[in-house]
Amino acid sequence: MNARGRLYRYVGPAGLRELVHAGGEGFRVGSPSDFERWAGERSAGEPAEPFTFVVGGDGALRLAARRSEHVVCAGGEPVLSAGEMAFAQESGRWVVAEVSNQSTGYCPDVDSWPAVAAALPRAGIRAPDGFSHAVVFRRCPACTQLNVVREDDFVCVFCEADLPPRWNVDAGG
Repeated sequence: MNARGRLYRYVGPAGLRELVHAGGEGFRVGSPSDFERWAGERSAGEPAEPFTFVVGGDGALRLAARRSEHVVCAGGEPVLSAGEMAFAQESGRWVVAEVSNQSTGYCPDVDSWPAVAAALPRAGIRAPDGFSHAVVFRRCPACTQLNVVREDDFVCVFCEADLPPRWNVDAGG
């Protein structure tokens, strides 16, 4: 954990690391002008479609095409949050239309929201109050499989063992 929040290491399939290029492929959005440039390169309706996003360890938002791997977007580096994000314009201002922490490569906890909430205003984007769709990830202590907890049912779908109430996906992280 650093002053900005927990850093999540990549915990997804090892083979996807081979796709990573130095610096990452995500477009770094550190200011409103960066976001305007990025949005200006999209077709009219494209920002309404979800994009892959990460918030890097530096606190900056990075955006990539929806089917991009989060680890590629982040250049293989640890992140403060990751998921999918869509945008809309309201009264001439960019806002987040929807956002989730859905990233099976980093599996960020729902408590990664403050990093997202801090990155968006720096990019000139109005942030919502939280994730539109929050995904709860847990690793089963019995069989080690990754689980997505649904409807607060903290039971492993693979072996039916109890899942811990606190995030535990990357025990070494």
